[in-house]
Amino acid sequence: MIEATSCGGVVIFRGKVLVLYKNFKNRYEGWVLPKGTVEAGEDFKQTALREVREETGVEASIIKYVGTSSYTFSVPQDVVEKDVHWYLMMADSYYSKPQREEFFTDSGYYKIHEAYHLLKFENEKNILEKCYNEYLELKKSNLWGARKYYY
Repeated sequence: MIEATSCGGVVIFRGKVLVLYKNFKNRYEGWVLPKGTVEAGEDFKQTALREVREETGVEASIIKYVGTSSYTFSVPQDVVEKDVHWYLMMADSYYSKPQREEFFTDSGYYKIHEAYHLLKFENEKNILEKCYNEYLELKKSNLWGARKYYY
């Protein structure tokens, strides 16, 4: 078994959630949250911010760490067990541009119920719900967007 670690972000701007559509040679298709593998010398926060920027073109700020999801998948002659560390993030605009090199063909901000139903994976839906509830709590307390609150 191969163990891998990734980091990603649930990016929110004005109440809407950023999602990406991936289409890999018509074998892998679906809407996902931005995430990717930790590179040498990076901490989890740096990885999450870099992956969001690379995959979506979005400059985001980390608000808080929200937890980990885990999943497994098969590669030729082995199984990969992946842990993904997730951060709630705030974008500074609605701008996004999908990273074509990684087979992302669309990106955009969607209302929570739309993003939830678009997402392909159950573990990402669970993280989305958790992040959105955190967002609502921060907004209710007038802390969303307060720079002093940033992680």
